[in-house]
Parts: sequence; C-alpha cells; structure tokens
Amino acid sequence: MSTAAQEPHRPPSGAAPVGAAPVGPDRTLVERNGIDVIAESERTAAPHQLFWPWFAANVSVFGMSYGAWTLGFGISFVQAVIVSIIGIVVSFLLCGLIAIAGKRGSVPTMVLSRAAFGVHGQKVPGIVSWLTSIGWETMLAISAVLATATVFELLGLAHGTTVLVIAAVAIAALIVGASVLGYHTIMRMQSMLTWATGAFTILFMILVIPHIDLGAVMSMENGTVQQTVGALVMVMTGFGLGWINIAADWSRYQRRSTSDGAIVAWNTIGGSAAPIILVTFGLLLAGSDADFAAQVGDDPIGALATLLPLWALIPFWIVAVLTLVSGAVLGIYSSGLTLLSLGVNIPRPAAAAIDGIILTLGTIWVVFFAQSFIAPFQSFLITLGVPLASWAGILIADILSRRADYDEQALFDARGRYGSIDWTSIGTMAVASLVGWGLVVNSFAGEASWNNWQGYLLEPLGLGQWNAADGFWEGDWAYSNLGVLLSLVLSFLVTLVLRRGSIRRQEEGALGRGEGRRG
Repeated sequence: MSTAAQEPHRPPSGAAPVGAAPVGPDRTLVERNGIDVIAESERTAAPHQLFWPWFAANVSVFGMSYGAWTLGFGISFVQAVIVSIIGIVVSFLLCGLIAIAGKRGSVPTMVLSRAAFGVHGQKVPGIVSWLTSIGWETMLAISAVLATATVFELLGLAHGTTVLVIAAVAIAALIVGASVLGYHTIMRMQSMLTWATGAFTILFMILVIPHIDLGAVMSMENGTVQQTVGALVMVMTGFGLGWINIAADWSRYQRRSTSDGAIVAWNTIGGSAAPIILVTFGLLLAGSDADFAAQVGDDPIGALATLLPLWALIPFWIVAVLTLVSGAVLGIYSSGLTLLSLGVNIPRPAAAAIDGIILTLGTIWVVFFAQSFIAPFQSFLITLGVPLASWAGILIADILSRRADYDEQALFDARGRYGSIDWTSIGTMAVASLVGWGLVVNSFAGEASWNNWQGYLLEPLGLGQWNAADGFWEGDWAYSNLGVLLSLVLSFLVTLVLRRGSIRRQEEGALGRGEGRRG
C-alpha cells in the first residue's frame, strides 16, 4: 500500500481507483476524504468515541413515536417492551458487526461491500443503500418541519405555508451544512448534542408523567405470535436496520489494533441505550391515550408537543429539531459517500449538496402534498428493508468468514482479487428479495396504493388471503412481515455456505505474504 508521502498529488475525494490512495492527515475545516482509504496517521479514534454519533442520532424524542406504532400491531404493553428491547439491541448489534469491516478496510461501508459483490456488482446494493439513506434523512427532516409548525401553532405564533417553507429550507441548510463539513465536525457536534438533548429529553419525560395511566396500559390484552413478530420486524427495521448500510463509515477512523469486540460493543451500546428508554416511555404514553396514539401517525413530534406546558414548548422544539437534524446529518453524510461509490466522480461536499437538494424537495412534497406521514414512511421502510436485509446478511457472513484485513487497493480495481461482479452475491440478493417481498404486505393499501404489489407468496403458501372487497389482507401471518427476517437469515446462511471458498481464494495472496493476518 502506498503512503501519503509517495503520492505527488492529492486525488479527488470521490475518484477511483486513484481515490483509493491513502492521504495525509486531514485537519481542514471541510473533510477532504471521500471514499479514499483513510491514512494510518488519521486513524486515531478510540472505540468509545463510536458511542457519540450513534447515541446522538438516536436520542431523539422521535423514538417515543415507536411506542404508538408498536402497539398498533395489537400487542400488549409487556409484549411491546420485550419486542422493543430485543429488536433494538439485535438490530444495532448487526450494525456493530458490519462496523468491524470499517476498521479492517479504512473505507466507507458500501466500498467495503465490493469485497462481497465485486467492484461493479456493488452498484446494485449501492443504489438500494442510497435510496434508503435519502429516505431516512428526508423522513427526519419532515418530522422537524411538522414539529415546527405544530409548536408555533400551539404558541399562537405565525404558522401556515410561509412558516413551513422557511422551516423546510432552514432545516435542510443545517443538515447539509454539517454534512459538507464532514467527519471531524460531525463527531464534535454529536458529542455536544448528546449532553444537551439527553438532558432535555429527561426533563420532557418528567413533565409528561402525569399523562401516563398505568391502569390503562396494563389492561391491554396480549396479541398473537404473528402480531408480535410483525412488531419485532418493524422495530428492527426502524432502528438498527435503518442505519446498517452506513455502519462502517464511522469505524474507518479506528486504529487497526482495536478489537472487534470493542467495535461491536460501542456501536450496540451507543445505538441502543437511548431508544430502549424512549420507546418504553412512548409505549406508556400511547397505551394511556388512544387519541394521542392516533395523532402520532400524522405528526410524531408535534403530537408529543401537545402534552407539554406552554413554557416548555420552545426548548422542546429546539432540542427536537436538533436531534432530528443530528440523525439526518449521519444519513446525508453517508448517502454522499454512497453516491461516490456508485461512480459519481465529484468531491464529497458536492455529493452531500446534491443529496441535500433531494432532501429539500422530498420534504416539501411530503409536507405540502402527501395526505399522511406514516403511510408512505412505513411502506417505504418495509419495501427497501427487504433487499437491505439481504445485503446485510450477505455482508455480515462475508465479514465473519474473513481471516485477513481487506486488500484496500483491490476494492477500487475490477481486475483485482474481488473481481468485477460476484454473481453468487448478486443472485442471492435477488432471490432473497423476491422471496422476501412475497412475504411482506403494504399495511396502508389505501393511502399508499403504489405499494400493493407485495405479498404475492402469502396465498400460495396459505399464510394469508387478499380481501379485495375491503382492501386488506386476512390471515394470522399476513402482517408479520416475515419477508424481512427471512431475507436477512437466508442471505446470511447461503453466503456462509456458497462463498466460503471464494473468500479463501481472495485472501490467499495476502495470507501467503503474511500481510493483514488477524490474531
């Protein structure tokens, strides 16, 4: 591997394969690294520092909204708490496993994925990843805009179209601005936001305790196994699986000597700690008031604001917006990196700006033209969740099967050891996605009819039946969304079996020279 001193000129941030060359320490205000290999001199982060971006991005009061959505599956409070804890921890544990690759390969997640899919084959899951990140960051921006409108209205301040437009532009500017500045700015920002947002979230919880009715909460009846599985899939998709395609973007600055266990642990702790508390509290609120639970569907943060006294609305609004922006910054930063990995040869800040424009347009469309917030969001999550789960299963199996660090230069060379296209991985993802889509359904057939094509395997397998007259699925397993879990597990197992030999052949060169061997 060449060193920074051997490179006569710095390559463009998004360039490849020239962009694969490691560069010197980046101490400028705007991070210059794109999908470059991070130089050893820059890999100085400690494992515990991974806590900050994951915690700050997930400490948002938006997490409480999942309480209402989880109970919407018809399960009891106790079932919902168990499902939430398992779903959150397991999904962020999967993120931690993928974060291991960042330490071993020094490049972003979707570039590392080339080892499993091939340098050009990676573009298939890359497009899915890019769409997922764009959707997530837009969803967070939408929530911030809607919260602004609700809080202003509750305070009797100016509200309406003008406020919505200003809020949309201002929030998008905040998100894009931080994303353009890059890794070092984001890490500092996230560590500061963690303390401020965490403190006010605790205050918010104290203020709304009087709204909790334990009698109503504990009287909720248990749901079926199928309903419980459906809630579990929703929680996993909404939390860790929603971030899994960017998990290695932050660990690529870790020292090579860092243990894999520390990487996994700090990712899991950072991502899970706040959501477990927030979702449980949201379950208490939603189980206490059916009207509040219904309001969460259209305006998650705004519904929470209606529970507060007037004096607390402004600080609540500021912190709520900042936490949503915090999560969106991670998304747009990584979606920019993914765009570069697809072959778009522009500087990283420009990629972030392009995604920012898309975010702004998407926010305006949903805020001004969409009739419901939760319907398109849930449909979007499940649809992209299936191929993303398949990709995650393939990459996790690939990571766990490797004995050596990545050949970083080969990740940018289609003629190298990882090849151009790995048809086993592409075929696995295609088959797993087709099977998965056949076992998930659109829970909002009327509001998001564009997504009613799924669920085509339910009737042949006797798992559900479409009621055309009333426009919904009947059957115990119809709404359990088995397809997401099946896609993940099937892809993992197939990759473990079918790609073990090709992974060994990829590593023979490095192992033969004694390079990159892990103890």
